[in-house]
Amino acid sequence: MSENDNKTQPTQPAPETPLFEMPGEMPVLSLDHMVLFPFMIAPIVIADERGKRLVEQSLKGNRIVGVFTRNPAAAEEATGEHRLYRVGTAAVILKMLRIPDGSIRMLIHGLQRIRYAETTATDPYLIARVEALEEPPADDTQTQAMIHSAQNLMRRVVELSSLPDDLAIAVVNISDAGRLADLIASNLSLQIAEQQELLEIADPKARLERTLVILNREIEVLQLGSEIQSQVKTSLDRHQREFYLREQMKAIRKELGESEEGGVEVADLKRRLESTALPEHARKTAEKEISRLETMPSSSAEFSVARTYVDWILLLPWEAETQDSLNIEGASRILDEDHYDLEKVKEKILEYLAVIKLRKQIRGPILCFVGPPGVGKTSLGRSIARAMGRKFYRASLGGMHDEAEIRGHRRTYIGAMPGRIIKALKDCGSRNPVMMLDEVDKIGRDFRGDPSAALLEALDPE
Repeated sequence: MSENDNKTQPTQPAPETPLFEMPGEMPVLSLDHMVLFPFMIAPIVIADERGKRLVEQSLKGNRIVGVFTRNPAAAEEATGEHRLYRVGTAAVILKMLRIPDGSIRMLIHGLQRIRYAETTATDPYLIARVEALEEPPADDTQTQAMIHSAQNLMRRVVELSSLPDDLAIAVVNISDAGRLADLIASNLSLQIAEQQELLEIADPKARLERTLVILNREIEVLQLGSEIQSQVKTSLDRHQREFYLREQMKAIRKELGESEEGGVEVADLKRRLESTALPEHARKTAEKEISRLETMPSSSAEFSVARTYVDWILLLPWEAETQDSLNIEGASRILDEDHYDLEKVKEKILEYLAVIKLRKQIRGPILCFVGPPGVGKTSLGRSIARAMGRKFYRASLGGMHDEAEIRGHRRTYIGAMPGRIIKALKDCGSRNPVMMLDEVDKIGRDFRGDPSAALLEALDPE
């Protein structure tokens, strides 16, 4: 019959209970989304015609109505009293105001708990016979201790929530157990069913005990929410500080005439790092270098060296490899297809492949092909790769004088690049290619070092 549209203001306690003679029969005002407690004052908005007639007739009489809450769990086909909770509150209408949209806004004051006994009329509105619920006295020592606990807990709730400070003052000034429990229940954000449960407890001591349980739960929820908000605020403050510093850095670089391409490149490296499968040690190294890049101006030479280093880490095939096909008969057939005669050489190659197949690993002697130009040394390496199902890479070392071509250049030099072996892995896109180091007898040596000695170190299986 009515709707409560004013949910923004907390229910206020009445300073004193007006003296009214409680009738045994009264009109029934049904509410959605709200439970009215005794001694509480609350605003109500009435929009339907039956509710308006109820208010108008009540104002002509004793102004007392029975306020009952609709049960949200009631069946949809239920009507009248069957949709209402059986325990409600007798209330008196204090003020009434007509609104231009045709609805009525009024202020009601809860008086006493009542029980719905039976319906006496349904037209023009619901009228029922009710029974007053008497409250037993509760003034023992245990009840007083519970009152003090409830007051302290409610003050804590006010501190943690957005409830007004006046509510904490009102709670401290109430010494009646039942009235204190009702005030607390009407101002907490409880479910309708839980508020109705408290309304139906007539014993003040039992009602206050239940209220203490609810208060402790609310404090736990509010404290947890406060901790979460604090963590979120700390995180936001950190991100805002980082954003502010980065904006300042951009402004400084702009004043210095430096471009912002470095930030774009670093962001691209981060994106590639996230999408690339790397072993743990390589990932840590790449993350460390990217962190250094974020603090360097993009125009510096060191920025270019570090960026190239990270780029090479991301380009290497750390996880990509081809599946070995160690079929000795197939390998023999491929060698015969690609080369005529060379029986001893083919026999040695097949023996080498058989050892690999039996030992399940490749660590061991490195095959060395010796002979004049044009006899098929390089093509034998290509045939071995085809027989094993691996990729093939030929690195010509003729005329090499710098050992950095094998080991790679020191990163302190401008334009430092990795060695031939690392380049071969990147070009093949596989971490297990068959690599042919051609013309090793043409390697020279000078003041820049001995490449053959560096090659010996690079090929050492240990």
